[in-house]
Amino acid sequence: MNPLAQELNELIKKDNPAVVEMLSALGKNLFMPKGILTQSAEAKEKAHKFNATIGIATEGDRPMYLDCIYEALDEFEPKDLFPYAPATGKPELRKAWKEKMIKENPSLKGKYIGTPIVTNALTHGLSIVADMFVDEGDYVVTPDKFWGNYRLTFFVRRGGEVATFDTFTEEGGFNVDALIEKVKACGTAKGKVVVLLNFPNNPSGYMPTVEEAKRIADGLVKIAEEGVKIVAVTDDAYFGLFYEDSIKESIFGLLANRSNNLLAIKLDGATKEEYVWGFRVGFITFAATEPKEQNNLLIALEKKVAGLIRGTISNCPHPSQTFVLRALNHPDFAKQKAEKYEIMKARALKVKEVLSSGKYSDEFDYYPFNSGYFMCLKLKNVEAEALRVHLLDKYGVGTISVNKTDLRIAFSCIDVNDVEELFELIYKGCKDLR
Repeated sequence: MNPLAQELNELIKKDNPAVVEMLSALGKNLFMPKGILTQSAEAKEKAHKFNATIGIATEGDRPMYLDCIYEALDEFEPKDLFPYAPATGKPELRKAWKEKMIKENPSLKGKYIGTPIVTNALTHGLSIVADMFVDEGDYVVTPDKFWGNYRLTFFVRRGGEVATFDTFTEEGGFNVDALIEKVKACGTAKGKVVVLLNFPNNPSGYMPTVEEAKRIADGLVKIAEEGVKIVAVTDDAYFGLFYEDSIKESIFGLLANRSNNLLAIKLDGATKEEYVWGFRVGFITFAATEPKEQNNLLIALEKKVAGLIRGTISNCPHPSQTFVLRALNHPDFAKQKAEKYEIMKARALKVKEVLSSGKYSDEFDYYPFNSGYFMCLKLKNVEAEALRVHLLDKYGVGTISVNKTDLRIAFSCIDVNDVEELFELIYKGCKDLR
């Protein structure tokens, strides 16, 4: 093991040895090399004559650039666009995102958390978690309604064992008891378990109620206090898009600082929250495991993430970080977000209104949804993939087949005036196939 990796592991042990045991073999071996970046950082501070370190080209005291690229971006300083960003991201953006996170999640007030690290959006954050905490055979617990990319990230790439449970109860709520039972069973078998808490859920569009969220957090803490090491990951990709009765913040705040055997990790980003999918700006944030400062733990984890980023993509794009930071500081940011939220909410509520009429109940029901971009139909008489292809070929309607019975609908891209026609066509498609 590299001495730098060992040094970081020892730092973690000073605050909480249990976290070292949560790390994968790769996670234990990760470190941020004291190579070009470190030497360049020192040179930036001290090289007042010539700085011949970092691999960019300069002209005078500015980065070199092409006018044909800069002319569309000339309200920004070249230094905020063209040079490499730090491996952990633009410092001003990290600070601003942390402030935003604390403001929007009341349960984080007074909690000890690290500074968000910039990732190449949510998928990259999930990949970092998988690399750092999942070894072959480790259990990864998720509802049976989960984003298909989890398979590649946790199971194909890292060899994790998927452990699912029924997402919903018969009464239509989130199946908290099944989650807790699954975590306890997997944790008891291996001593360690990774839990993916994706809310609002993709594909179902469900966000737990306040009571459900509290039961989830308390249940996980109880298992951790009984000796199971839990890596609790909140995949908050659709954060803020809460339309009806649900908790209005991330479960991350309910898990932070509550047990030495529970490491809470928050994944979020501007991708969906600020409607900048192509910018690829996400964040990974670690919480302390106790209600006190654990700087050794948080700094060591940050450096391991930095080493992983350095060893894979080097750093995340600088321009998109600058654009997001500008948006966060814009005087109309909150107003414009509120306007888009109302559009999304109207679409979601219209979908629920149309489906609640009972008009289509002989062909499909719908799973509970109250948030996010998506909802799922439960088909009664035809298979989802056959229906998906038929809708595409005959009616020019695109949907996603999740499994044999479930069809995912992204109401996020359907105008409120088109919602009824969409479901009419889906209904016709069901009848055609019968």
